[in-house]
Amino acid sequence: HGGYEMNRLRTVILLGALTGLLMLIGGYFGGRQGVVVAFVIAVVMNFGTYWFSDKVVLAMYRGREVSEAQAPELFGIVKSLALRAGLPMPRVYIIPGETPNAFATGRDYGHAVVAVTEGLLRILNREELEGVLAHELTHVKNRDILIGSIAATIGGAVVMLANMAQWAAIFGFGRSDDDDQGGGTLGLIAMAILAPIAAMIIQMAISRSREYLADDGGASVSGKPYALASALEKLSRAAQVRPMQANPSTAHMFIVNPLTGRSLATLFSTHPPIEKRIERLRAMRPARLGTSPACESG
Repeated sequence: HGGYEMNRLRTVILLGALTGLLMLIGGYFGGRQGVVVAFVIAVVMNFGTYWFSDKVVLAMYRGREVSEAQAPELFGIVKSLALRAGLPMPRVYIIPGETPNAFATGRDYGHAVVAVTEGLLRILNREELEGVLAHELTHVKNRDILIGSIAATIGGAVVMLANMAQWAAIFGFGRSDDDDQGGGTLGLIAMAILAPIAAMIIQMAISRSREYLADDGGASVSGKPYALASALEKLSRAAQVRPMQANPSTAHMFIVNPLTGRSLATLFSTHPPIEKRIERLRAMRPARLGTSPACESG
């Protein structure tokens, strides 16, 4: 439907804006060569994060893989939803901790992981759990780890060029205008400050668009938008009472922002307002979900 297509388009536009920002700052300061160098360095830096994303984040949160014998209900729900979504069976992990939350990771379909916290398993009923797991499988289906990595790579290149501009301004290598050397230096300083902020805002907007798409897909795959809305409500309340001890760099991966309650950490939110997400889900009609797009590809 319209909202789904709009969020897909928004992702494309935002990735284009991020690329345009890279070209702008590169053209101003480093020229074509500066853009290429910064982009190559950013690719190298982010390649490892992308390739080993599952291992890194699971180790960070002390996740343990579970088998069908160890967690039959959880494993069975993931298996059924993966089949419905046309995905291979992902690995299933449980994260220790009382704060209810969930995330998906892995560089491709064959290395996908769905992880839930112990707290989530305790407070959600079966239908709510299905909604949450369908949301996470949609992230896998839509290759959101890859899209996030691309955005991080371009954003990283922007930050690198901005740092170069900052040092150039400090040591007096500002881009000179014909009659105003000072103006060139001021331009570099302004760019060094504003470009990373702009890159971060665009990255956060991309993340928010992906969350809306995952909500749509989760509702479609599970067929239970109201259950997903109910789960989000429970998870949001729990995050307010007991925020998760989460690394801010991984906050965008979780279904509900784990840093809720920390004003500085949520200044640039990676998630849309929870009230808006719940409102959208409750406006959906389960009977029509069969005709709704569950995901972007496949």
